[in-house]
Amino acid sequence: MKSKESARTRSKGVPDSLDVEHRFDYKNAQPNRFAGRLDKKAVVVLLAPDVAKVFKDGESVNNVLRAVINAYPRRRISK
Repeated sequence: MKSKESARTRSKGVPDSLDVEHRFDYKNAQPNRFAGRLDKKAVVVLLAPDVAKVFKDGESVNNVLRAVINAYPRRRISK
C-alpha cells in the first residue's frame, strides 16, 4: 500500500521506479576528475562479484593473469 505522502512527491507521468530523489540533474554534472589518471592503453574489465572478492586490487589480478599466460604452452606464429 502506498502512502499519501509518497504519492504526492511523484511527478505526473513518472513511473514509480523513477522517484524524484532518483532523477539525475545533468545541469549540475561535472567532468570525471579521475579520467586523466587512467593509462591510455589500459583496458577495463568487469569481474564477477565472487571473483572480485578474491582480489584486493588490479595489480593482484594482473599477477595471476600473467602467471596463467606463462603456464600456457607457446604457439609458433607462422608468417
